[in-house]
Amino acid sequence: MTPDRFCNFAAIDWSGAAGERHRGIAVALLRADEITPAIIRAGHRWSRPEVLEWLLNDMPHNTLVGFDMGISLAHADCGAFFPEWADSPVDAKALWAMVDRICSDDPHLAVTSFVNHPEAARHFRRHGGREGDRFGAQGIAGGRGRLRVTERAQEKLGCKPYSNFNLVGAAQVGKSSLTGMRLLHQLDGRLPVWPVDPLPPTGSVITEIYTAIAAIAGGRSAGRSKVRDYAGLNDVLARLNCGHVPGQGPIADHESDALITAGWLRRAAQDAALWTPKCLTQQIARTEGWTFGAP
Repeated sequence: MTPDRFCNFAAIDWSGAAGERHRGIAVALLRADEITPAIIRAGHRWSRPEVLEWLLNDMPHNTLVGFDMGISLAHADCGAFFPEWADSPVDAKALWAMVDRICSDDPHLAVTSFVNHPEAARHFRRHGGREGDRFGAQGIAGGRGRLRVTERAQEKLGCKPYSNFNLVGAAQVGKSSLTGMRLLHQLDGRLPVWPVDPLPPTGSVITEIYTAIAAIAGGRSAGRSKVRDYAGLNDVLARLNCGHVPGQGPIADHESDALITAGWLRRAAQDAALWTPKCLTQQIARTEGWTFGAP
């Protein structure tokens, strides 16, 4: 990895919520030769397909783009995404294809059909107290749910990651991850997704990010990673050697998350160690993927 491998840096705060357009989606971009990240289409309420279109048609060349979602599910702990299901996919790309195929009639990249599938549902914690008998680690019901190797690495930074099999609660990431998998499949290889795909020498690349990691790098604690005012935002950005975002008073945390992470990506991309985490084997890369920035 050379310091000038990427020219632009984008961060997308993603959403798995129901419906067509979402307040929780924000896209921030730090362009080449600029020092201040900016929100793309400020005030616009994005749909998930619009983000897909932006990635393919409007995103600048040579952009490192971070998605705040899980690009896969736990696999290493049980040797399968869905133990006891004969159709359990063999790797992350096959998982993306399965989710998109089962949900082909769900509008707006939604995943209702998948989480309600009689076999898949056994592995998820859903609303209404519905918990599948295979939700927990090693198939034991209850607890936090199964975690990927990269999520265990996140814990070393003080983060408290949630299982992507958990679909309940304000902090759940399961639905956003599953909707994101539909988008990744529909990219159809037109953008590589690191580390499921190897890092190419040129061109744009998608990575999974966890916005708390960026906030920690900017001086926040894991427990105070959410920034909800411009003063706090600009304090973090200054620590990341970024410029001042104009504004005062409150700011939506999905926007501040995206802005901070875009700024952090510029610096983090130059750290060779972040591209070669010690627990990232070829098998983990192919099945579970990794969160960029996790040690």
